[in-house]
Amino acid sequence: MDKAKQLLRGEIVATRKAMPPSVRVSAAAALTDLLLSVPEVAKASTVAAYVSVGTEPDTAAILAALRSRGAVVLLPILRPDFDLDWAAYVGMHALAAGSRGLREPTGTRLGSDAAKTADAILVPALAVDHKHGHRLGRGGGAYDRVLARAGADTFTCALVYDGELRDDIPVEPHDHPVAAAATPSGLTRF
Repeated sequence: MDKAKQLLRGEIVATRKAMPPSVRVSAAAALTDLLLSVPEVAKASTVAAYVSVGTEPDTAAILAALRSRGAVVLLPILRPDFDLDWAAYVGMHALAAGSRGLREPTGTRLGSDAAKTADAILVPALAVDHKHGHRLGRGGGAYDRVLARAGADTFTCALVYDGELRDDIPVEPHDHPVAAAATPSGLTRF
């Protein structure tokens, strides 16, 4: 099954690379507006999120908006064992280069369980199963561990582009679904 995931990852990454920058910019704006209107995100006092890299939907505006609304925003730090530690987001100026091309917060590490305190968890994905919410990540299982730790009442949401809600997502026993997927066109709940 890992081979099927690798092939699908390659296909989606190629499609994202071919996407015009203007489409990515408008998608980021639409996702920000959408997420700020989702009650679970709008009312959240703590949100675990991430800094987008490469062709992922840009999260800079949503991070800034959440912080300006007074929410505590937690960002991940990839550990050598591919689990995630967390630290508070205080602005783009306080990010440093991390492993695998990631940008990570430089503040005090809060531990791998810190995301359990979040009311909402926003996660990256390459695609999401449109029926059950299983996400296709980049491999390594870091966000599956985060989703496994999330409380039953925690709103979990993957951010993807239109066309990345699919019915061909391979699922393995360690994969954990999200409660919703946000695309520029709207929110799908599972």
